[in-house]
Amino acid sequence: MATAFWDRERSGGRQASGGGSFWASGHTPTLVAAFLYFDLAFMVWVLLGPLAPYIAKALALGPAEKGLMVAVPTLAGAGLRVVNGLLVDRIGPKRSGAISQLIVIAGLFSAWTLGVSSFAGTLALGVILGFAGASFAIALPLASRWYPPEHQGKAMGLAGMGNSGTVFAALFAPALAALFGWNAVLGLACIPLTVVFLVYMALAKDPPNPPAPKRLAEYLAPLRQGDAWWLMAFYSVTFGGFVGLAASLPIYFTDRFALSPIHAGYATAACVFAGSLVRPMGGALADRIGGVRALTGVFALAALALVGVSMAGTFVAALACFVAAMLALGVGNGAVFQLVPQRFAAEIGVMTGLVGMAGGIGGFYLASSLGLAKQWTGSFAPGFLIFAALALVALAGLTIVKRGWRARWGTAAGVRI
Repeated sequence: MATAFWDRERSGGRQASGGGSFWASGHTPTLVAAFLYFDLAFMVWVLLGPLAPYIAKALALGPAEKGLMVAVPTLAGAGLRVVNGLLVDRIGPKRSGAISQLIVIAGLFSAWTLGVSSFAGTLALGVILGFAGASFAIALPLASRWYPPEHQGKAMGLAGMGNSGTVFAALFAPALAALFGWNAVLGLACIPLTVVFLVYMALAKDPPNPPAPKRLAEYLAPLRQGDAWWLMAFYSVTFGGFVGLAASLPIYFTDRFALSPIHAGYATAACVFAGSLVRPMGGALADRIGGVRALTGVFALAALALVGVSMAGTFVAALACFVAAMLALGVGNGAVFQLVPQRFAAEIGVMTGLVGMAGGIGGFYLASSLGLAKQWTGSFAPGFLIFAALALVALAGLTIVKRGWRARWGTAAGVRI
């Protein structure tokens, strides 16, 4: 039945699973739709970061309040990723994505028309933006379920390259805020979101042979297995570091080096672009050398770069260290999701949600801790040093589990881990 379905889909880019080139083995229009959805969702997910200097000035926010403001969308996105993971397996990824996009568009439009005039209002907006961050648990299974195991890393890496949406937020939001006011940016964001929603509805197609609906308790069954917790922990460092920095760097550059919001946005965009660009490369690298080997280098380099950030005395030195950290973390994001479908192929929807939730929690921790560090010590350095230590803890954990993983499920999956 599956082969017959895939044969019918060849005109859209799908053929029978197994072997062949990457592009011939899946459904390209759906992959494009998943990328665009993810890209624009991530753009608005971190929107409060580039706007933070303007919002903080207008609402007289302190360092801890600024840190919490940009961290709340990541925490909301973390929790909602689990919800979306459940929806993907129950009503399908295309319909789940459509619902999420409409909620975000309606929320931003309401915030623009009604205005946001208090710190509490920014937190409420952050919760709405969490629906955009939760797109992770929809876009990745939407794309990856079309592809055979040997191409999972590349498929999820390309769909996950939607992280690059954070570049657009950093590049354009500060300049638009300077021209029209920061609240107007919320309304302007609805325009590309609506265009992408229409493209998504036209191109996306639910993958064949979706998993049968399960009882709620069955969705959380992977949490009874230690491998799920390890993968979640690793992603809380790689993706948590990426999104936490993406949300916090505009505040860091304006506070630490007195950059204008626009120039801080350009610097942030350079860092985020580096991490986004290498995500699919991370998936491809993990397909080639194994996710464990890739993550070993990732955690070591990320820790070293973040220590360098804590000691950087000039803007150039800090920027170089941030780019190095983002490159490592971007590779790590792709590498973790090369491993997830090899171990949890039957639960990929819920595992994408659970692992993505852990990444969001890591991002919330980093963004909020940087604000607290600045308020309590007058410096961001302690926040970076603690996260560097967490990367080393992740490296130690990877060293502990890697032999068992290769023996128990790497060989069975037939893919290098």
